[in-house]
Amino acid sequence: MLRKTVDPFTCLKETIQILARPGALLVTMGKREVPNVMAIGWGSVGIVWGKPVFVVLVRPSRYSFTLLKERGQFTVNLPSPELSEVVAYCGSVSGREHDKFRETRLTPEAAETVAVPVIEECRLTYECQVIATVDLLPEGLAPEVKSACYARGDFHRVYYGEILRVTADPDFLSGMAR
Repeated sequence: MLRKTVDPFTCLKETIQILARPGALLVTMGKREVPNVMAIGWGSVGIVWGKPVFVVLVRPSRYSFTLLKERGQFTVNLPSPELSEVVAYCGSVSGREHDKFRETRLTPEAAETVAVPVIEECRLTYECQVIATVDLLPEGLAPEVKSACYARGDFHRVYYGEILRVTADPDFLSGMAR
């Protein structure tokens, strides 16, 4: 797909809406050079340390956690509504046992600034280099968040990814103008 490079904040509203539903697709890749895709619904785009960043949360129990530790890069890919079942599937099985790219027929496409691929079928992609990580601590969470989101004690690691490049499907961009 022919993509257009855009400013990291051009599609901020659309990014937040897609994260909320159906969710985005986080792609990671470790030393074995095999990409993995994971569904995410929690994330944020902003400015930290004077840099544009995409903040994502990944639990240590997830396969993507290991891959992020090995490579320190990720892409965030925003699907169209037609891919909502793919997003649900990618959030329900582990890349340890499944090749989610093959099983969902998603196409990994080389990114320009990171070794981790983007997803060809997605309309907006963020290429990110990890610049910091922070582990969530139980004592730092509001009691209602802790009980609702961490009943099993599997607290997220927060990844701050410097946004190196954002690309968008031109049809997606033209649809935003309406």
